[in-house]
Amino acid sequence: MLRDSLKATVHADVTRYFGGYSRARLLRAVLLERTFRVVLTLRLCQAARATGSKPLLVAAILAHRVASAKAAVDLPWKTRVGPGFRLFHGWGAVVNTEAVIGADVSLFHGVTLGQGDRIAADGSRTTGYPVIGDEVWIGPHAIIVGGVTVGRGARIAGGAVVTKDVPAGAMVAGNPAVVVRSDVPADVLNPSGVRS
Repeated sequence: MLRDSLKATVHADVTRYFGGYSRARLLRAVLLERTFRVVLTLRLCQAARATGSKPLLVAAILAHRVASAKAAVDLPWKTRVGPGFRLFHGWGAVVNTEAVIGADVSLFHGVTLGQGDRIAADGSRTTGYPVIGDEVWIGPHAIIVGGVTVGRGARIAGGAVVTKDVPAGAMVAGNPAVVVRSDVPADVLNPSGVRS
């Protein structure tokens, strides 16, 4: 069951990179796509944890750290990421461990998905993390922080600073981000067809 789940997820990830799955495409992705190696090693870490094998998990975590460093990405292996994840360019992308990323999400370089704290007048603190829906496109250097939800098929323009929920099918831009278009079609290059 675990093996089938890992296989289906990796198939979806390869499809996002190349428009379909084959062993040759998987090999090409592993050898030539530094951002794919980050996604693959994340999947391997999560599969290793599910097996309960500590030596296997340690080896997978080490491979993930090397892949992340080579791609200049901070994507913790514990982050929940749906199938069909596509990391474009990678450089400088930072994702908080507690963020949740849906299926067929496109994430560009310099993106931050981070923790946000709200401090009430009485000094109490509320901490939140982004939840990214399926088929979301997040442009270069966008910042999404706090307990916000980005709806299915939304597009986050490059450089946008998102601190409030984004409706499904909306395009947001600016600092602070505002809706500039509604009912935009999802922008998914090589959709995997898998949903989270």
